[in-house]
Amino acid sequence: MRSKSKKPDTLLTHAGRSPESNFGVVNPPVYHASTILHPTVAALEAAQKNRYNQVTYGRWGTPTTFAFEEAVAAVEGGHRAIAFSSGAAACYAALLAFLKAGDHALVPDSVYGPIRIFADGFLKRFGVETSFYDPLIGTGITDLLRDNTRVLYLESPGSHTFEVQDVPALVACAKARGITTLIDNTWAAPLFFKPLALGVDAEIIAATKYIVGHSDAMMGVVVCTEASFPRVREMASLLGSHAAPDDCYLALRGLRTAGVRMRQHETQALALAQWLAKRPEVERVLHPALPSCPGHDLWRRDFTGSSGLFSIVLKRDIAKPAVDAMLDGMELFGMGASWGGFESLILPGHPERMRTVRPWQDGAILRLHAGLEDQGDLIADLERGFARLNAAR
Repeated sequence: MRSKSKKPDTLLTHAGRSPESNFGVVNPPVYHASTILHPTVAALEAAQKNRYNQVTYGRWGTPTTFAFEEAVAAVEGGHRAIAFSSGAAACYAALLAFLKAGDHALVPDSVYGPIRIFADGFLKRFGVETSFYDPLIGTGITDLLRDNTRVLYLESPGSHTFEVQDVPALVACAKARGITTLIDNTWAAPLFFKPLALGVDAEIIAATKYIVGHSDAMMGVVVCTEASFPRVREMASLLGSHAAPDDCYLALRGLRTAGVRMRQHETQALALAQWLAKRPEVERVLHPALPSCPGHDLWRRDFTGSSGLFSIVLKRDIAKPAVDAMLDGMELFGMGASWGGFESLILPGHPERMRTVRPWQDGAILRLHAGLEDQGDLIADLERGFARLNAAR
């Protein structure tokens, strides 16, 4: 379909579908395959030369894989997309595609924890140096660029602390020096932010979150420009990091309802955030759509909405035993990693353990994901939690 003329909700519904190629079946079926047979040597040789554009071997994709990748690329406005077995795998492959020994990378101090571990461990062992920067640095990033800087990594908003970055300004500084820009856009994808339109070279999404939407599949995807696609695709092949066809099917099915789900998550999260902002136990709420969040004006400029994930900062005098008492008895807010599914979650965050540029000196953080439950029931669950917290203080 001609994706550029279609609105986001239409793309979410129709992109990546080809009923005429599947006996009229609405959803692309699951193709399980490793070996693909070729009738002649000429056909085999032609397939080997064109391995990323047709079904030639299971690891390089089946029709199910290609349908998912086509759909995400259309929704995000990219040239091509590449499916991975997890969001982390997508992050690592994107970085490795553009870095080699002797290179330098810049990564925001608010980054997803596994990326910091990957940079300080794996990349360092192979001769790549990483510097962490203040996510709100804006054009000041120019002072950190070196002759060997090859990648500027972004994540907006940041993990746990939700700083919104000035993506156009950062991209402009990088482009002026020929530096590749990568962004983790999981929080807002696939609806509320389109970084490729702002000049980013490759967009990373943990499809485990809102694209799958049901907490039952691990998936990642990198959406590329025409220039960045060959390097990311080749790195994915070298790493052997491919997505299983069953997971691609679940992600493609989840994509169809992502628009309506994300709007409901948005409504729920804003209501909870505004209620929490009035609680005496809460110092401030870190939600990009609220003025109390760093980079709020940038969010208003660049985003079309907000998702269901945000954090609260508790008062400094609230100690861990009181927080534990609150969390241990939650009924509707589950305690677990990941987010983006239909259920509400709550999890203690620890930016003080990770930050190196601007140390975290505020109170304890709780990260919440607003699910699809009744709003009143969620607030009642939080009220009971605060009652336990206060009893333990």
